[in-house]
Amino acid sequence: MWIMGEGAHPGGDNENVTFLGKSVDFKGNIRFNGIIRVDGRLEGEIPTSGVLIVGEHAVIKGIVSVGTVMTSGKINGTVRVVEQILKPGIVIGNIRTPSISIENGSHSHGMSDMGAHKWVEDQPTSNKTIDDFTPHA
Repeated sequence: MWIMGEGAHPGGDNENVTFLGKSVDFKGNIRFNGIIRVDGRLEGEIPTSGVLIVGEHAVIKGIVSVGTVMTSGKINGTVRVVEQILKPGIVIGNIRTPSISIENGSHSHGMSDMGAHKWVEDQPTSNKTIDDFTPHA
């Protein structure tokens, strides 16, 4: 995938690709279709169903809610749907995702929600009370 530096174009010819270089310092909400790679600083909200690639030198602060996130940079905020945290990536904040891969050497600090909302042991038990205080031999 060329966006990750391997020489191949992601997807087909109709794929939208946006690149924010190291010198970019963006504040505000950013919406996009397709793929965006951030190597600079971004502060705000990112709501999309597309792919966000956070480069090694990137810093993102805010709410990230995307279809796919691959990060080797730093994210500080709430993140929904992270698939990969690549070395030396850092995520500080809550992560909500159906699956995640955290590469050895990367870091995460915060709550992680992968959809398991109930333990089997948490099933409600009978609310019957026993009021029989008579001694039994």
